[in-house]
Amino acid sequence: MEIQKELFSLQDKEYMKFLSKLTPNVSEDTIIGVRIPEIRKLAKKLVKNNEYEDFLKKLPHKYYDENLLHGAIISESKNFENCIESLDSFLPFVDNWAVCDTISPKIFKKHKKELIEKIKEWSQSDKTYTCRFGVEMLMTHFLDEDFKKEYLEMVANIHSEEYYVKMVIAWFFATALAKQWDYAVIYLENNRLDVWVHNKTIQKARESLRILEDKKGYLKGLKRKKEGELI
Repeated sequence: MEIQKELFSLQDKEYMKFLSKLTPNVSEDTIIGVRIPEIRKLAKKLVKNNEYEDFLKKLPHKYYDENLLHGAIISESKNFENCIESLDSFLPFVDNWAVCDTISPKIFKKHKKELIEKIKEWSQSDKTYTCRFGVEMLMTHFLDEDFKKEYLEMVANIHSEEYYVKMVIAWFFATALAKQWDYAVIYLENNRLDVWVHNKTIQKARESLRILEDKKGYLKGLKRKKEGELI
């Protein structure tokens, strides 16, 4: 309850109204309205003072902001094994994209070998935001110097009707086009992605500042249509 009180002391009611529009699947009466920098500052303070363990055990939380704080505390973790354990306890309770997308543990950069095994597990989950988180972590940590072609295959093999899973797959492949063009473009040329994801990937890639104009023109020509649909 003390942490709840602290969150309410940081409430911004105008921001609360903005958030309710941004996260339509989150009930407005569960949003306190604390800005992300304040959430992160509080997380750092709780971790520094070792005042967070009981809070992490109290799942599910009542408020959206408590979930944001929970994710921010995990992101501060200094121990990889503890971090993974905390994530596996928390991810099943994540019910919106905003909380999912703010979780980014710093410790992951030092444990790529163990992390990729967990990513394979998360990305195959039938829980929307566990799967989304897995794909996000693959995109964040494995599209640069640690890239392997098999990671593209891993994501291409995810087939879901969940909007937030489809969106993250498109985001992943658009980012892969910016960073690993020669390998990623094959998936569009060979129609390896579901039609909606394929076209959303092209849209996001063509909006990117990291992809050259001639490549954007080429991508436009790869756009697909469903049967009976005009582009």
